[in-house]
Amino acid sequence: MKNYILWDLDGTLTDSKEGIIRCIQYALETFGLTPPPYESLSWCIGPPINETFKRLAPMATEEEVLKLVALYRERFAPIGLYENRVYPFIVDILLEMKETRKQFLATSKPHIFANRIMVHFELSTYFQRIFGSELSGVRSNKAELIKYILDQEQISPDNVFMIGDRKHDIIGAKANGIASLGVTWGYGGRPELQEAGADHIFDAPQDL
Repeated sequence: MKNYILWDLDGTLTDSKEGIIRCIQYALETFGLTPPPYESLSWCIGPPINETFKRLAPMATEEEVLKLVALYRERFAPIGLYENRVYPFIVDILLEMKETRKQFLATSKPHIFANRIMVHFELSTYFQRIFGSELSGVRSNKAELIKYILDQEQISPDNVFMIGDRKHDIIGAKANGIASLGVTWGYGGRPELQEAGADHIFDAPQDL
């Protein structure tokens, strides 16, 4: 049995679609661009936000991308992070896992926001520590974040697995030589997780 679990946040523990998409639309519109329709932006949940804006505004300079990120956070901090909900059965699973394993959050979201979300939705009690990126973008790459967690907590790669819904979670896990569990109730879907090389894929939280 592996003694440690790394959990992704968006699309794995919580359904954060509304908050993320509405903040992206707000940033684009405030910047003077026409935002894509709401339902066309589900792919934005998971990747680092600066990468998302580079795709949505390919002609933007690095400075303009940073401005878009700032506008996104302008709405996300007071409103968007609460436009969110915990998936059914997740709390039951976290409680059960806590009895036998140490759990850590591994999200590309800045840890300042991740902490607030985890406390607000009463999830933080199930975790040893919450890891995320810096506001500057440092450790927003999932592979770098996972390596940082393993180093900080002195966890052996053969004693941990990563649970996530997007290819970034699987690729990050494989880059660090750890097992990966893909989940399809989020935003990546089975084909994306299979292509990324997930070791196992689950279709419902209770299947974990």
